[in-house]
Amino acid sequence: MQILGASTPLVPAIISSFFGGSARSASRIIPYLLLAVIGCILLTISAKIQIPFYPVPMTMQTLVVLLIGMSYGPNLAVFTLSLYLFQGALGIPVFASGAGVAYLVGPTGGFLAGFVISAYVLGCLASRGWGKTWQNTALAMLIGISIIFLAGISWLSQFIGLQAAIINGFLPFIYADFLKLLIATLVMPTAWLAANRMLNNLN
Repeated sequence: MQILGASTPLVPAIISSFFGGSARSASRIIPYLLLAVIGCILLTISAKIQIPFYPVPMTMQTLVVLLIGMSYGPNLAVFTLSLYLFQGALGIPVFASGAGVAYLVGPTGGFLAGFVISAYVLGCLASRGWGKTWQNTALAMLIGISIIFLAGISWLSQFIGLQAAIINGFLPFIYADFLKLLIATLVMPTAWLAANRMLNNLN
């Protein structure tokens, strides 16, 4: 049996399959809250760990944002990212460096805002059935990365100018984000296949 919801994002589809399509929404609140907390933890870990890469060290935070958007769906993804940013605004050290409201409105704040927008857009695409083939997953991830950079560079340019923002906030990260796109393109369709097999075995 195929996982419930041909146009339902991966995580909501799995939850619906376990709780039943007609289950009350209240019965899913705890799993969704738990998933949001797990998402925040993954975002924090991915922001803190740096992987040696050329020309600058790479974090995996963008990859986690993309995967949360595609697998959680728009509502849960935005809630998760908003909870993450709220923690940072409170001064909890969840970002790569620094915390607090000043950090959110600082030079890199546009990238953080781009995370939320990107996750929402990818969640909407997932709700239209994207993420099950490598072709539309790759396109979705490219859209998601583009949104993050567009928001980030637009905001950063207000501090250092557009040319400097492109040189410092985009060019050094091209290769790393292309690698993240490839990883995400492999992960999402594979996760769908694994979920379908798991539910088929349970049935």
